[in-house]
Amino acid sequence: MAKGVVKQRKSRRCLWCIVAIVILGGIAGGIYYVVKKKILDKNSSSTSSLEDKYSDALKIAMQFFDVQKSGKLVDDKIPWRGNSGLKDGSEAKLDLSMGMYDAGDNVKFGFPMAFTATVLSWAILEYGEHMEHINQREPAENSLAWITDFLLNAHPSPNVLYIQVGDPKEDHKCWEKPEKMTTKRPLKLVNSSKPGSDVAAETAAALASASLVFKKTDSTYSSTLLKHAKQLFTFADKYKGSYTKSHPEVATYYNSTGYGDELLWAASWLYHATGDTTYLRYVTEENADKYAKVDGPTWFSWDNKLAGAQVLLSRLSFFGDKGAKGNSGIDDYKKSADELMCALLPDSPSATSSRTKSGLIWITKWDSLQHPVGSAFLAVLYSDYMRASDNEILSCGDDSFEPSDLRKFAQSQADYVLGDNPMDISYLVGYGDKYPEFVHHRGASIPVDATTGCTEGFKWLSSKKPNPNVAMGALVGGPFKNESFIDSRNNSMQTEPTTYNSAVLVGLLSSLVNTSFPVKSLNEN
Repeated sequence: MAKGVVKQRKSRRCLWCIVAIVILGGIAGGIYYVVKKKILDKNSSSTSSLEDKYSDALKIAMQFFDVQKSGKLVDDKIPWRGNSGLKDGSEAKLDLSMGMYDAGDNVKFGFPMAFTATVLSWAILEYGEHMEHINQREPAENSLAWITDFLLNAHPSPNVLYIQVGDPKEDHKCWEKPEKMTTKRPLKLVNSSKPGSDVAAETAAALASASLVFKKTDSTYSSTLLKHAKQLFTFADKYKGSYTKSHPEVATYYNSTGYGDELLWAASWLYHATGDTTYLRYVTEENADKYAKVDGPTWFSWDNKLAGAQVLLSRLSFFGDKGAKGNSGIDDYKKSADELMCALLPDSPSATSSRTKSGLIWITKWDSLQHPVGSAFLAVLYSDYMRASDNEILSCGDDSFEPSDLRKFAQSQADYVLGDNPMDISYLVGYGDKYPEFVHHRGASIPVDATTGCTEGFKWLSSKKPNPNVAMGALVGGPFKNESFIDSRNNSMQTEPTTYNSAVLVGLLSSLVNTSFPVKSLNEN
């Protein structure tokens, strides 16, 4: 009996042990759940806060395209802008009234304008859903079409492309609003006797990439864009030469350092748009040896597209494109893109030393933000390609990095632009509490009701008062290497904004609005 009682007590004791374990486990689990939930909520809140910041910045950046528009404005969203350049192209019996002014003056340069369209297309194709989430896809597509309409009209026949409206030398003698321009608006073109492979190929890239953007919503327009893109690429490849050699006077403003990168860039976009492996062979066979072999990484900009082509072509490798399967040339582009990413990562053994003390990529004192913003855009694209294709490791020498490292780098460059810098200033006009007020921009600096001729307007250039009109969304030139910034209208090196830099910034900010995967094929949009 005693044994039975002992046995019974042991059983009861064990029962209570089980009950206690269950209760304690439930309490512990509840505590774990509450703590984990708080951590997740905190992380979610932090992520949401970041995404809100980039969303707000994107909405502002997108407005600069409206600031820069030429022509008869439709649904004008900028109160101090009006119709301008309505007779542009008339001397050639063409309508070149649309398009965008490149910067703070009143000239339309085709080379950087086409690059603006290509990058804006790329941003929409990769991150259109992000844009749509915050109602920015339609404005982006409208701005893109404003440029591509101009580019189509500027290409009246297969071997003719009009590349400039206005004379920058004469334009710079005046300080006047585009709505009140008094200077003549001469045209420049490239053709078979005055070739411009760089500008023609960049325009081909712009139209090919845009054809993908509009493929589902306007198939007729998309087909027209692609038709012109093919013609322009053929023209650029057949009649080789730099447009700044055909027109040396333009070199002061937008000098082209070569056309090989544009040919590769255009062929890459045409492959994405058509699936025609002829374009793939173009970039991987003989022309790869001619134009893609360089020592070390290059910097993505309106002049040099090679880094962009490397990342765009690496997309084919990441996502197993059928046409690129077994093509060792595509692998070479990916290796070059890997090298670029390793150069950008600050903790990589091959990290570039071309940075400020705060970590901003810094290459040149003129328009210094173009390179960090461009580098960040490529980095976040590469990060997303890696994530979406389950390629989680980037090897840089003996060190390994993850997609999150590239995204962190991209965010650091974006954050610097948005105010996380030694000057505590946002270089995006209209964003934050402190941003440049003396932007080098004719339209923004002259009061709406002012009457000025060519030279009378210079009093507004030298005025000590802030601009009466805010150039919303303008990305100014940026800081010097020592991270100083002088907010002066006469300091065009640092305070002049450009449309093409805004396109790259829109791409960067769009990528950071969300963390969803990109589409596996650009033809899916």
